[in-house]
Amino acid sequence: MTKIRAVVVDDSALVRSLLTEIINRQPDMQCVGAAADPYAAREMIRNLNPDVITLDVEMPRMDGIDFLSKLMRLRPMPVVMVSTLTERGADVTLRALELGAIDFVAKPKIGIADGLQQLAQEITEKIRVAAKAQVRKLQVPAPAPTTPAAADSRPVPLQGLGRLSTEKIIFIGASTGGTEATRELITALPADAPAVVITQHMPAGFTKSYAARLNGLCRIAVKEAQDGERVLPGHAYIAPGGHHLSVERSGANYIARVQVGEPVNRHMPSVEVLFKSAARVVGPNAIGVMLTGMGADGAKAMREMRDAGAYCVAQDEASCVVFGMPREAIAAGAVHEVLPLSQIAPHLIERLRATAGMSLNRV
Repeated sequence: MTKIRAVVVDDSALVRSLLTEIINRQPDMQCVGAAADPYAAREMIRNLNPDVITLDVEMPRMDGIDFLSKLMRLRPMPVVMVSTLTERGADVTLRALELGAIDFVAKPKIGIADGLQQLAQEITEKIRVAAKAQVRKLQVPAPAPTTPAAADSRPVPLQGLGRLSTEKIIFIGASTGGTEATRELITALPADAPAVVITQHMPAGFTKSYAARLNGLCRIAVKEAQDGERVLPGHAYIAPGGHHLSVERSGANYIARVQVGEPVNRHMPSVEVLFKSAARVVGPNAIGVMLTGMGADGAKAMREMRDAGAYCVAQDEASCVVFGMPREAIAAGAVHEVLPLSQIAPHLIERLRATAGMSLNRV
């Protein structure tokens, strides 16, 4: 059996030792090197050619974000960030995912030795996923065009949705790679788009920063969902980490239900919980979107959505970081269309225009 070869990069000797031991306990992986800073890591990567690296955020001489940015431009490879569970840690981790990191582990602020041992299964599972993930070279963005033609390339806003925008709700499920996939999708939506409700597998402490980041990028308003609030057009609601998110009816309105419960498919929030509520409460007025992610969370419930009259789309394999969740939804017979990520928002916009005044599933 070919083992996954990992390099650990962390300025803490204790963390390096713990992560090395956790990795080497696994029969299918080996820690081939441990570096105290990015300069040592650079030499290890060059000489050892690992399959995955784990990367700390805050390190001397060069921080993890600067190193990651250089790495993803010059030698793209799977990276799992190891970040502190703080507000600043959350912001920096989201920047790392934007730069191309596959996933992250939130290490405890205190009790680091016991905490990392408790996270051993999560750490090793994320290394396994990262080893198989599709990694893309970080592209340096081109300068923004200054000619009048630049305006022509912007997405055309939906105009005059009226009652359609009020009735329809877009439901999005995502996991590994999903923070950036969701960003690409909802930044392409116009200000008068239907309400968007999102479950992204993410721990408590990170979703508030994630929602704030998206809110600064989107034409719709984006926020972390609160229990009992109305679900409104032109808004997106993100499941808080450590809570399930669903929708319910309250008279003529839809409301968000945010609750702590048992993990579903090992996740809280779970896409299954959100999509089941979409099938039960919204039915043919729901649009389901399954984005990149590991596992099968939400696949069965998306089939329930389709059976209830919803229109359902999955991201295609070529544009996914990990094709697991879309693949399972397709296998369950839940999906009407399989599309590249870049085409999902335009497709939904055109479909909303074309199906104004009728069930989205009738066309």
